[in-house]
Amino acid sequence: MARVLMLAYGGTIGMVPSPHGYVPAPGLGERLRRALQDTGAGAALPAFEVWEQPPIDSANLRPHHWQTMAQHLQAHWADYDGFVVLHGTDTMAWSAAALAFLLRGLDKPVILTGAQIPLGVARSDALSNVSAALMLAAQPELCEVALCFGRFLWRGCRARKVSAQRFDAFAAPNDAPLAELGIELVLHRQRLWRWPHGPRWTAPAFDDEAVAVLTLHPGVGAAAVRALTASERVRALLLLTYGAGNVPAQDTAFLDAIAAASAGGVVVVNATQCWHGAVDAGAYATGSALARLGVVPLADMTPEAAWAKLHVLLASGADTATIRAELVRNWCGELGANGTEAPPAA
Repeated sequence: MARVLMLAYGGTIGMVPSPHGYVPAPGLGERLRRALQDTGAGAALPAFEVWEQPPIDSANLRPHHWQTMAQHLQAHWADYDGFVVLHGTDTMAWSAAALAFLLRGLDKPVILTGAQIPLGVARSDALSNVSAALMLAAQPELCEVALCFGRFLWRGCRARKVSAQRFDAFAAPNDAPLAELGIELVLHRQRLWRWPHGPRWTAPAFDDEAVAVLTLHPGVGAAAVRALTASERVRALLLLTYGAGNVPAQDTAFLDAIAAASAGGVVVVNATQCWHGAVDAGAYATGSALARLGVVPLADMTPEAAWAKLHVLLASGADTATIRAELVRNWCGELGANGTEAPPAA
């Protein structure tokens, strides 16, 4: 029988009521075990152990927490057949992407999940999500970091939180699910990713302020760019642009500020703020303006994956040329057809 390690980092799933709303609380592992036994579901699930960390609300998560998560997984990798990471929903997509980049070439499943309603509260989705995650973590062919929630399993580096209230809280707008979790658990094996170059694991120390984000809106200008890149700690700027990667190209001061940031050593990248579609730097003249400045177009990469990949590359000590090249290289399926390396056949 497969053995699964469940790493609990906090989130709604383990919260309890307080006078000020739900708050993190210890003891989730024992509460989960009792609840599964009470429903009789435990007998159908793989054997599992729970290792709890001091719980936090995931809104308080910072990039430096990813180092701890990766180190925990790497330290226990040889002892288990799969892993479940219990995580708050607010920043789960960021952590799923980061762990996918930190654990390239993994040979076991790492499944992130959580809940919209705390365990023990009426109509909680906690047990269904955890049960599905445990079953998926026992699938040896699922060698990916993935996010299990509601009725679907998503590739970790493609997932986004799409609802604060629905049980299907996550989706991958430019991707299809890896599994469907209905009456039967249907794993789409033909879609599974395989990194062809062997394990490339890392757990670097992150600088929480290394990457800044600017979401374009009508009236955005040079002052916003200068303010975000003024700190010496900011080494990358993620632009969330209009449509296919467009910016206000008639605002020469805005473009000059982007150019100055790039000349000063800041890696500037272009991801669309749209849910569907991709950056196409040559589709419009307003998008070509960024390409002429050397801004890296990220095709259909999600903002969460772009932000996490920048952090991983910067924390790993890569130089600017390497960062620019690796950003558009598919590491674990974060890019669609526009990536420079397609997944090998499963």
